[in-house]
Amino acid sequence: MAEPAEAKNPPGDRPIIIKKYANRRLYNTATSSYVTLENLAAMVKEGAEFVVQDAKTGEDLTRSVLTQIIVELEGKGQNLLPISFLRQLIGFYGDSLQALVPSYLDVTMQSFCKNQEQMRDYFRGALGGMFPFNQLEEMGRKNVAMFEQAMKMFTPFYGNAGAKAAAPAAPAATPEPARDTALDELKDQVRALREQLNAIMPKKED
Repeated sequence: MAEPAEAKNPPGDRPIIIKKYANRRLYNTATSSYVTLENLAAMVKEGAEFVVQDAKTGEDLTRSVLTQIIVELEGKGQNLLPISFLRQLIGFYGDSLQALVPSYLDVTMQSFCKNQEQMRDYFRGALGGMFPFNQLEEMGRKNVAMFEQAMKMFTPFYGNAGAKAAAPAAPAATPEPARDTALDELKDQVRALREQLNAIMPKKED
């Protein structure tokens, strides 16, 4: 039987190394013991940082193992991911917006985590047990704004489109500059993502 995993990270805050062997067994190098997916889930909840590596090749398997943890928890009835969300997420694989989805989800989840204490207060009875739809909606809108701000940081030219449009027109004899297709495509993708978010986000009633 696997020994309980410890959440304490090695000196220097280096991530704990978890070795995964061909027989799918997981070995915690910090505690010199075998662990289970349940142990790793507990480590995540306790704030421990770890990476999972193939014991033979050293390949980083962290993403796949974390995904396995989610699948196992969902299989035990701890349903956290709505079916509609899963369908939409699958739909983005291979889509032109695929590259933007990870950044949006990361920013959104970070924002939610920062507000989790406020959310806990709501559920402790501040609203008489009622689900705070309005507060969640407002947080969702803030998340969209945060994502757009993040996009401006990721793409320095994202916020300069208006400046280009306001620039003085070139003389008739001067050829028109070539269209920045990469920038325009990115703008179209962000606009499409915003429209999709607005479509799935509940609207405020007058």
